[in-house]
Amino acid sequence: MAYQYIELTQQGRLARLTLNRPDKHNAFNAETIAELLDALASVAADDALSLLVLDANGKHFCAGADLGWMQAQAAMNADANLADARQLALLMQRLDQLPIPVVALVQGAAFGGALGLIACADIVVAQPNSLFCLSEVKLGLIPSAISPYVSRAIGLRQMRRYALTAERFDGQRAHALGLVHELADTPADAAQPLIDALLSNGPQALRACKSLLAHVADAPIDDTLSEETARRIAEVRVSPEGQEGLQAFFDKRSPQWQEAE
Repeated sequence: MAYQYIELTQQGRLARLTLNRPDKHNAFNAETIAELLDALASVAADDALSLLVLDANGKHFCAGADLGWMQAQAAMNADANLADARQLALLMQRLDQLPIPVVALVQGAAFGGALGLIACADIVVAQPNSLFCLSEVKLGLIPSAISPYVSRAIGLRQMRRYALTAERFDGQRAHALGLVHELADTPADAAQPLIDALLSNGPQALRACKSLLAHVADAPIDDTLSEETARRIAEVRVSPEGQEGLQAFFDKRSPQWQEAE
């Protein structure tokens, strides 16, 4: 599918989803959200993929909500506003639950909803001078759709501060908060070893591991969880990929999925 505001490309097991509205600093509008949802559905349905890189063209990663979109929202009635808001909430949920790892590369400004995209990624590399802001309350709004993901990433205590003050903070602070994993002047270059490492791992193991981490995140540590974790590793051990990985280790050779790259 041809997109107007984003780009989706694929190279082997790697997919790249690029925000491509640099003249508007990659700000969200309804069309961008719809395109992102379509692209994520395509990625999720492709079993041949093992990794998604999320990045943006231009000076800024994403400046938040588009002004024209916000004006349109202000003119909507309550039902239309709810339908519109559900799309953004769905976007965050779909990105967060994508079955393969997501690496986000951040430059320039990342405001409002952009922090949701970043918080939903598994690994984030950003420029030290990037600027982040939960800017919604400055407009008399709230960071509602993104709040579960950003709060999970930085913790409720820090979320209270930055969501309520709407103060800006740089990449150094984002790193200290845990929103960003690595800082680099050129995020794409710094992320390449991480991308290489991810793609060297078992494709099905990556999916199973991400599913496992989502399951155990908020689960009580009890007999039920213990049994579930035992079941999952047992299933993986006897799977074709698990058998190949173990045999390759014993044979001191590369597993077949690495040789296929």
